[in-house]
Amino acid sequence: MEVKNGRMKVGGPYYTVKLGRKDGLISQASRVPGNLPLPTMPVTELASLFSSKGFSIGEMTALVGAHTIGFSHCKEFAKRLYNFSHGSTVDPSMNPQYAQGLQKACANYIKNPTVSAFNDIMTPNKFDNEFYQNLPKGLGLLASDQALYPDPRTRGFVRLFASNQTAFFDAFVKAIDKLSMVEVKVGRQGEIRRRCDEFNS
Repeated sequence: MEVKNGRMKVGGPYYTVKLGRKDGLISQASRVPGNLPLPTMPVTELASLFSSKGFSIGEMTALVGAHTIGFSHCKEFAKRLYNFSHGSTVDPSMNPQYAQGLQKACANYIKNPTVSAFNDIMTPNKFDNEFYQNLPKGLGLLASDQALYPDPRTRGFVRLFASNQTAFFDAFVKAIDKLSMVEVKVGRQGEIRRRCDEFNS
């Protein structure tokens, strides 16, 4: 409910959140790899991960649009700024001025790991399609986001969502609703927690 209300406050699409989904009875960090996308993943790995959960390339691209709001800690994209390759300190797919600004903002990220930047530099507090408009300009913060534009499998969707916010909203709502139904636990497989951050007993 909070997710839905939050998106409405920042201008996102309305959708009905299905209630009653159970939480797991096991919570281990070792189970995360391979089940959640990483900010450094190339499109092929992202597509494989989403496909394993039943999502198409188009649905994946729409879900990544959630990065139109929120922020990421500098450690998640620092390699793009300071140590990209032997031939280039900065990821050449980044807008040079954008990269310089991020280098300054993240200069102290090792000592202060809480330093972060908005995922969408243009409209960080608005759920819109600006995220997709940023990618052709080299303004994608995460490597996994920026990679969506040059890849022929996802570029068409990026262009569609960048030019048509209604198309993005419609695709996002369908995909997020589908995501809410992935690997639903039934019976004694899970519980509805009284507190999200701890088991009931």
